Amino acid sequence: MADSRNSNARPPAYEIDLKNFISRTKALYAHWNEHSADLWGSADALAVATPPGSEDLRYLKSSSLTTWLLGYEFPDTIMVFSPKKIHFLTSKTKASVLEVVKKPALDELRIDVAIYVKAKGEDGTGLMDAILRELPVATGKEPQVVGHIAREAPEGKLLETWNDRLKNANFQLVDITSGLSDLFAVKDGTEIMNVKKAAYLAYSVMKNVVVPKLENVIDEEKDVTHSSLMDLTEKAIVEPAKANVKLRAENVDICYPPIFQSGGKFDLKPSAASDDELLTYDPASIIISAVGARYNSYCSNIARTYLIDATPLQSKAYEVLLKAHEAAINALRPGKHLNAVYQAALSVVEKEASELVDKLTKSAGTGIGIEFRESGWNINARNDKVLRSEMVFNVSLGFQNLECEMESRSKNKKFSLLLADTVIVKEQGPEILTKCSKSVKDVAYSFKEDEEEEEKPRKKSRSSGPENSITKTALRSDDHVVSKEELRKQHQAELARQKNEETARRLAGDSSGVGDRRSTAKTSSDLVAYKNVNDVPQPRDLMIQVDQKNEALLLPIYGSLVPFHVGAIRTVSNQHDSNQNNYIRIIFNVPGTPFTPHDSSTLKNQGAIYLKEVSFRSKDSKHSSEVVQAIKTLRRQVNARESERIERATLVTQEQLQLAGNKFKPLRLSDLWIRPQFSGRKRIPGTLEAHANGFRYSTTRPHERVDVLFANIKHAFFQPAEKEMITVLHFHLHNHIMVATKKTKDVQFYVEVMDVVQSLGGGRRSAYDPDEIDEEQRERARKNKINMDFNHFANRVNDMWRQPQFASLDLEFDQPLRELGFYGVPHKTSAFIIPTSSCLVEITETPFFVVSLSEIEIVNLERVGFGQKNFDMAIIFKDFKKDVLRVDSIPTSSLEGIKEWLDTTDIKYYESKLNLNWRQILKTITDDPQSFVEEGGWEFLNLDGSDSESGGSEESDKGYEPSDVEVESESEEEDSDSASLVESEDEDDEDSEEESEEEKGMTWDELEREATNADREHGAESDSEEERKRRKMRAFGKSRPGGGSGRSSGGGGSSSSSMRNMPPLKRKHR
Repeated sequence: MADSRNSNARPPAYEIDLKNFISRTKALYAHWNEHSADLWGSADALAVATPPGSEDLRYLKSSSLTTWLLGYEFPDTIMVFSPKKIHFLTSKTKASVLEVVKKPALDELRIDVAIYVKAKGEDGTGLMDAILRELPVATGKEPQVVGHIAREAPEGKLLETWNDRLKNANFQLVDITSGLSDLFAVKDGTEIMNVKKAAYLAYSVMKNVVVPKLENVIDEEKDVTHSSLMDLTEKAIVEPAKANVKLRAENVDICYPPIFQSGGKFDLKPSAASDDELLTYDPASIIISAVGARYNSYCSNIARTYLIDATPLQSKAYEVLLKAHEAAINALRPGKHLNAVYQAALSVVEKEASELVDKLTKSAGTGIGIEFRESGWNINARNDKVLRSEMVFNVSLGFQNLECEMESRSKNKKFSLLLADTVIVKEQGPEILTKCSKSVKDVAYSFKEDEEEEEKPRKKSRSSGPENSITKTALRSDDHVVSKEELRKQHQAELARQKNEETARRLAGDSSGVGDRRSTAKTSSDLVAYKNVNDVPQPRDLMIQVDQKNEALLLPIYGSLVPFHVGAIRTVSNQHDSNQNNYIRIIFNVPGTPFTPHDSSTLKNQGAIYLKEVSFRSKDSKHSSEVVQAIKTLRRQVNARESERIERATLVTQEQLQLAGNKFKPLRLSDLWIRPQFSGRKRIPGTLEAHANGFRYSTTRPHERVDVLFANIKHAFFQPAEKEMITVLHFHLHNHIMVATKKTKDVQFYVEVMDVVQSLGGGRRSAYDPDEIDEEQRERARKNKINMDFNHFANRVNDMWRQPQFASLDLEFDQPLRELGFYGVPHKTSAFIIPTSSCLVEITETPFFVVSLSEIEIVNLERVGFGQKNFDMAIIFKDFKKDVLRVDSIPTSSLEGIKEWLDTTDIKYYESKLNLNWRQILKTITDDPQSFVEEGGWEFLNLDGSDSESGGSEESDKGYEPSDVEVESESEEEDSDSASLVESEDEDDEDSEEESEEEKGMTWDELEREATNADREHGAESDSEEERKRRKMRAFGKSRPGGGSGRSSGGGGSSSSSMRNMPPLKRKHR
């Protein structure tokens, strides 16, 4: 039976699904009666015999019928169907399994089931004759027309005897293969589910096993054979856990041995075999991989082609094949003919590359189900059968025996391409089950290095001979580094050209200045304390009063109480002097002062006079303190309410979350924590569910609920716990949402994989302590389980996002690449920042850091120079209205890796020795974009270019514009002093004393580091920039003794001040 190759299996191990048996027996008889003449050969009875069990993989119509009808293969069994009776001739063990179908068949179908038990050692001729004698009686006519499977040759003694008896009887035999093929073509719900599970297994093996293995082999240039890859893949299919799939191993099997081909030898048939040749991944190599998996005997198939440093012809051919394959899939619609599906693919090839038409495979696939290739359902130019809903096809299309260009570096000139997917035909459109990416960006790999390395055959680097081995020293030779740097510089130069052109086009279309993106507060006309004079309360005493109800402050001015809305107050303070007088000082928001811009109301009344400040004196210190406190409390409440109102006003109205309901069971992850956190002292974990159009996170408290819609997700990240204490699902959104009372664009769900434990004993435990070892093993097992659960959830959600209704969202869980990470300070504390395929993120600590690479204009690496232990990164966005994002204090050891990563992701970067005032620079650019473009765009940041163009110190200082006359004279003295220092280098004796004095002083960078460290030790990190610079000037003056060419403190100060006031585009680095 299923896999009944094990003949010693006990009967209780098998249980026939009676519901399926009844429904499918009914379908068999209905199809037989409806299509008796055209598909069943007008047969009066159907005789089907299954061969003995075999270890070989084979697909037979007889075995498919028993699997479809009974749920298992029944080897060495004869079945005869007449209009009112079904005969089974089989062994005693299988007969006991079949006994359960007798009663329901009679009760619900009015069909008798007769079971004939063949004893061991007998040939069964007597039982066969008994069955054959009943056929004329059952049909009531002679000669009897009996249908059988003509293409299956009898195997084994039982079937050979049966075949002889059938032929010698007075029956007319007809072939019923077409009838069975048509019967199996349309799948019911159970069959569709089995196919989906089989397809999910095949897709997961391809994505989680095959692709990572191929990438690892190619990256590390390993020697591996096609057959060893086949064995590895087959193990992953029969042991689904290896592919992170939760299916029972006893229910799965392979459809065929996995296929791996490369090196110019290609066979696009499923019967192809993986040979013992080494996998070839030299430039212009092609690798074809095909995986077929079965679940409960139902088949699925997926095939992909991978291109290594593809030639133009290979790239073009693959793109054409991809379009043709997608055209064939999209043509799978109910009511269409199969030849129209093939014609859709052929039309694409004829239009895109007519020279490849004769290389296209003559078939675009076949029907698939219990049989890997369902006969009669071949997608080719001659088959005019009509498609019906709920059919399943293996859409397989390829180009074979193509030849590379003559100038190609490939050793194997011939190559083939193949793509295959499992697809369900549905009324609303085809459903692709094997959704492993086949886009060019995901299957084309580029490993091109410099020209010298390209000329060396890759096989040579893999040989084990001592004369051919490449050492680390050779790889790090000066020539190699220089050539690699040159390639990067060339690429960066090209990026600079493209970036300047792109920026010029964008600025030409939008020349608006830099604006403040912050929400505007209420205008002065909106701040109304009382709408009517009669609403003002009558004065009891001429003293300051606070009207909580109307949010107003009544101030006694010239004998009257004048009302002011509390929103008009900027600050209020209480002071006292030595004469026991208390002063209440109130400062108002006046248009035109810093942080109080002009609004529409003040611009209309430009001649109006505003009260800026008012002070009141009081002898009663208690009363004055109460008044100030009341004003501050009321002002705080109003500001908090207005801030929340402004935040909620900017929220984008989103669609409602559509709950899964009875349509499907929502995907679920339990016991998760959320960030931002809900308010409240005691937190409780919640559950994250994936519904029809979004996620819902909820706890047992009814008010703690957050909905995240798929359409609002900009980026989704899955970060497993490796060196972190948490496993994370993180969503970066397009528009803000409210989590409790917090407005946020980042929502995170996480689980702590380890408990933070502190030993109270204080002693160190032995590394060989059994309890310690058990504890570590439990923690490791817990971490692996959590990571696997999160990974499974992310994969299931990815499958949802690949459905046609979400295709426009282009969503997929992205995983950070730890090996590219680096430490830096994006906010206030150091964090480990990690690139992903589309972002730069730090999602372990709050506040989160998420930057979309597609929004970056350029990156400027600042404070880069010899002797520096760290540097800064300034990220400039394409939207110049956004503030420049900074990541400070990145270790210099990460510099090369960051430059390599930026270059690989096609981001133009520059280097500078100083931090730049980017707000002023962007304002200058947006104020006069034409000048920015004419002066070379971003190339003013190019240190290499500016250094090569500058002829000397005088020329490089032409852009220096001092702020006033005094500073100018001092800076000139400083320049002359600097010049004298340079000139005195050739005079060995004249200024030796001065030089020795200079050497005793500290350098500018050393002073900066010393001041920073001192600030940190004394907790003075909050000092202003001006205070830090004044301290540095004083320290600089003390460290430089006067006389000679040493700089004075005044000169140092003026230099710093004038640099700050320089136009941002005119600065030169000395």
